[in-house]
Amino acid sequence: MFAAVEFPPIENIVEWPTWFGSGALAFNKIAFMGFIAFILPVLLFLIASSKYKTRLVPKGIQNVVESSVDFVEKQIILPTIGPDGMGYLPLLLSMFLFIFIGNLFEIIPTAHMPANARMANPLVLALITYVVFIGAGLKHNGPKYFVSALFPPGVPKALYVLVTPIELISTFLVRPFSLAVRLFANMLAGHILLITFSVLTISLVGGGILAIISPFSFGMLVAFTGFEFMVAFLQAYIFTLLTGVYIGGAIHPAH
Repeated sequence: MFAAVEFPPIENIVEWPTWFGSGALAFNKIAFMGFIAFILPVLLFLIASSKYKTRLVPKGIQNVVESSVDFVEKQIILPTIGPDGMGYLPLLLSMFLFIFIGNLFEIIPTAHMPANARMANPLVLALITYVVFIGAGLKHNGPKYFVSALFPPGVPKALYVLVTPIELISTFLVRPFSLAVRLFANMLAGHILLITFSVLTISLVGGGILAIISPFSFGMLVAFTGFEFMVAFLQAYIFTLLTGVYIGGAIHPAH
């Protein structure tokens, strides 16, 4: 007779008890991970900058920090905004590191939950992107930015009846929503996947004859853990890259 395999309720995967506070000011595990994702890059850069004048060749933390700066500069800013986008390096670098570190909590023992698998963080980041790219468009082009965005040059005037509403919805309404949902949904899906195989492995080990297939589920758990590490990086990269694309498009609307 096969032992029953029981799974916890789905709400146990995403709901976390409050440590202190209440309502919108409640502080729980997700808020703590978000705080770590914010403070850790600050500490890394402070440590690296303190050794900048005493070390000609970067090592250790200094090398990690300089590599992350170089990556964001060459793989995000230059391809999406161009050389005149270097002023946005602090924002895009901070955004990339915050998202990446927050995502990594998914595979860290005792954490097992990405900070961005709750909608709050992705939504705030998406709103920041929204404000920044509109602000960049106004700063570099003035009110003409909205004209260029809603009435793309080169389009036959008769088609503006269709093109303008589409541009309005896609540029000023869908962008923040799609940014937030993409990050949130991918990290939540990965979290549920790892939880499923974790619970399945534990249940099969004590499941009588079903224990013979527990090595398979454990192997899948290990494989998906490695896969989720890659997803954590890719989602941080994609979010930051799209932010760069939106800023670049706002600065150079004619392109």
